[in-house]
Amino acid sequence: MIRKLILLPILFFPAILCLAQYPNVMIGNSYNPTEPSIIINPKNTSQMVAGANIDNYYYSNDAGYSWNAGVLNSPYGVWGDPCIAVDTSGNFYFLHLSTPPPPGYWIDRIVCQKSVDGGQTWSSGSYMGLDGTKAQDKEWAVIDRSTNSIYVTWTQFDSYGSSSPNDSSIIRFSKSADGGQTWSEAKRINIKSGDCRDEDNTVEGAVPALGPNGEIYVSWAGPAGLVFNKSLDGGNTWLDSNTFVSEIPGGWDYAVSGIQRANGLPVTCCDISNGLYRGNIYINWSDQRNGPTDTDVWFVKSTDQGNTWSAPKRVNDDPPGKQQFFTWMTVDQVTGFIWFVFYDRRDYSNNLTDVYLAVSRDGGETFENIRVSETPFYPDPNIFFGDYTNISAHNSIVRPIWTRLNNDSLSIMTAIVDSMFVGIAKKISDSQPFSLEQNFPNPVTSVTSIPFRMQQPAHVSIKVLDVFGKDVGTVVANKWYGKGKYIEYFDASAHSLAPGFYYLSMVSGDLFINRKMIVR
Repeated sequence: MIRKLILLPILFFPAILCLAQYPNVMIGNSYNPTEPSIIINPKNTSQMVAGANIDNYYYSNDAGYSWNAGVLNSPYGVWGDPCIAVDTSGNFYFLHLSTPPPPGYWIDRIVCQKSVDGGQTWSSGSYMGLDGTKAQDKEWAVIDRSTNSIYVTWTQFDSYGSSSPNDSSIIRFSKSADGGQTWSEAKRINIKSGDCRDEDNTVEGAVPALGPNGEIYVSWAGPAGLVFNKSLDGGNTWLDSNTFVSEIPGGWDYAVSGIQRANGLPVTCCDISNGLYRGNIYINWSDQRNGPTDTDVWFVKSTDQGNTWSAPKRVNDDPPGKQQFFTWMTVDQVTGFIWFVFYDRRDYSNNLTDVYLAVSRDGGETFENIRVSETPFYPDPNIFFGDYTNISAHNSIVRPIWTRLNNDSLSIMTAIVDSMFVGIAKKISDSQPFSLEQNFPNPVTSVTSIPFRMQQPAHVSIKVLDVFGKDVGTVVANKWYGKGKYIEYFDASAHSLAPGFYYLSMVSGDLFINRKMIVR
């Protein structure tokens, strides 16, 4: 069954992104979606796929402005913890937990389903990690872009939720070298096991990352704090001891007012761009070291393949005393920028909650915080909100994804973020000399009209830019306009523009406004 959701293009103001909101798009609100995952296809950044609990999938072919939705099915069952990945051929993978029919057992394996058509349809799936009645939980995957090998790490519980000292939790690893058709025998990669309570002393949060030469890096939280392991041979062998990274004061399982269940599980990434910070390994998590009413987002890095680690740095830049939680991190492997998304209550004294991004352009030395939710919302402790957010970034196209609650209705949201404009434009004041309205029609197939208003006489240029900021078409060049309203026209077909999204950029002196334009 396919459920189609059409959302109209939203007005876009990159010239004042530091101060205004990013356009928000609702990806879906059917079947109580939570715990979302999203990925951008690096070969075609207009193509994106997302997933959400328990069995929702979504796909977009216009960079996240509109989405189609469907329900995932598998003979092994679908039971949440969605993770979406993409290989170099543009094949997408949806990894999740299982609910197989008898004689199978609840979450007794990790399932991987594949789409070869951009997320429209999915295979019945393959699986890894089956170990009798033991529970396989909280998986995540990364794909080696040199070989397309898929690496997956997750937590195994002897008996999920058990308080028996005879039951333990471990971190496991498996890989596929044939596009997810078959999987290697799962192996344990942690030294110190955890309990099975799914709390602070359980080992969880294993998110693998790939190094520049195919190294596999992964960290997790548990009774030993935040620890790290690595493999230099495709996962065949791992370190005999786990490297200690940091304490997690208060533990990874903590309470946040208004949230049914909260955690600060770590996310591991590595910079494999060709930039200055190539090879750096990063870990991001949240904890309550500053008290139960002051959850913060933290970050450490290693510049020597994980042998040593920096002291933790606080990512959220607000004064102490507010809650930031459910963080996720990714690295734009073209720019090397590090991107974070998290819930944030810095502006409120109650449970009102915003969504923020943070970005580091200097290898994690400094962080810029940016609010991306258009409006705050109230979570409800009686409604399960999930365990994580997610974010994907490629070549300055950034798409965070999060769960929102509105009038007891859950929805999955994203924001249209184009980072080449973040923090670089000069603010246009309320007395700005001009304003640029949205072109019409949009999306564009041939000719589109571009209305604008001049508050003061000035010379103006209007150009069309691609997603890299390259000039691909001129509407007007340094033309003088008096005070009043005007319309200019642009013929996309005459410029042979490929389908995708572009920017209309109106410039006068050192001021500019940009609006999104979609070409089909």
